[in-house]
Amino acid sequence: MTEKRNCRLTFPFLAVLFGMSLGFVTPGLGQQPPVPPPASPLTVGVYVSPPFVMAHDNTFTGMAIDLWRAISEPLGIETKFVEMETLTDLVSATASGEIDVAVTNLTITKDRAQQIDFTHPWFDAGLRIMVNEDRGSGFWDVIGGLQASGHLRAYAWIGFVILIATVLVTLFDRRFDKDFPRRWRDGLAESFYTVMSVATSGRPAARKNLFGWAGRIWQGLWLVCGIAVLAYVTSSVTSVMTTLSLTNQINSVADLTGRPVGVFAGSVAETFARQSGLDARAFAHIEEAVDALLDGRVAAIVGDAPVLEYYAHTNTNLPLDVVGAIFEPDKYGFGLAHGSELRHSVTVELIGAHESGLIEDLRRRYFGDTP
Repeated sequence: MTEKRNCRLTFPFLAVLFGMSLGFVTPGLGQQPPVPPPASPLTVGVYVSPPFVMAHDNTFTGMAIDLWRAISEPLGIETKFVEMETLTDLVSATASGEIDVAVTNLTITKDRAQQIDFTHPWFDAGLRIMVNEDRGSGFWDVIGGLQASGHLRAYAWIGFVILIATVLVTLFDRRFDKDFPRRWRDGLAESFYTVMSVATSGRPAARKNLFGWAGRIWQGLWLVCGIAVLAYVTSSVTSVMTTLSLTNQINSVADLTGRPVGVFAGSVAETFARQSGLDARAFAHIEEAVDALLDGRVAAIVGDAPVLEYYAHTNTNLPLDVVGAIFEPDKYGFGLAHGSELRHSVTVELIGAHESGLIEDLRRRYFGDTP
């Protein structure tokens, strides 16, 4: 009885071993056979976005490039890199099969997942805001603020009064001061100087007292008016500059309303900005967006936090600052066409890169020890 049972158990086992030796049975239940390496180099599309992808003399480097090379080597994959101008181009080329893999800091989103497949995520990120530290109250900003607050109209009236006062002082001195210049040009210049001295400094130019005590009282009242004008001009300009300084500060998404914002074409930041009703201006690369920020064409840049932080850190000569906390957290993955046979193998290698600490080592190499 025991011998028959052993025979029944042993025969299937021997059959499985025999089948495995002939290649009919796959070892490991549920496991997929490894995908053989492609006969020709894979076309890998990249989008330049430091520090994940950087280009120099037709050579690509960066964290995403280093990671791709590390995981593609065990798979026996040869790579041919092709640069794409925008993220939109990169995703479209992947979906159409023009390229085999999309390698950059490509955020995994529902809209993109409807076009392409994604590997296992390999980096956690999100959005932040970059601003121009030197953005303050320029001359034309102050003029605009004075006009909006109604001060320019008051200045116009003050200027009109100064002109009338200049003419009256000229007529008065020509009649009562025998030493006053006789030529109208010289007389008007002398009177204008006197009036402006009172209006701007509160102190009159040296003048004769032609009417005794009454003249002194008149000159005293004139001084009071000059001091009032000076105080008004000073306080109004200071008030406008203070207001501009406060309103120009950007510390969060709430401060971006009504202001032009730079984003990267086809990026998650562009989608977020447009859905939030912001005045989004799309740029292909960060250098173009930064130029617009420094020129005042945009008030801020919204983009991937690590990209903005890296650019600000490596361009300390520029007045750039990354402000506010991370919002809209997301994850990066590599993209492949729907149904690509490489997805499983690449994902397995990415998971191994996580477990071995390779991805963390790469992160520290490019971003330092900051979390």
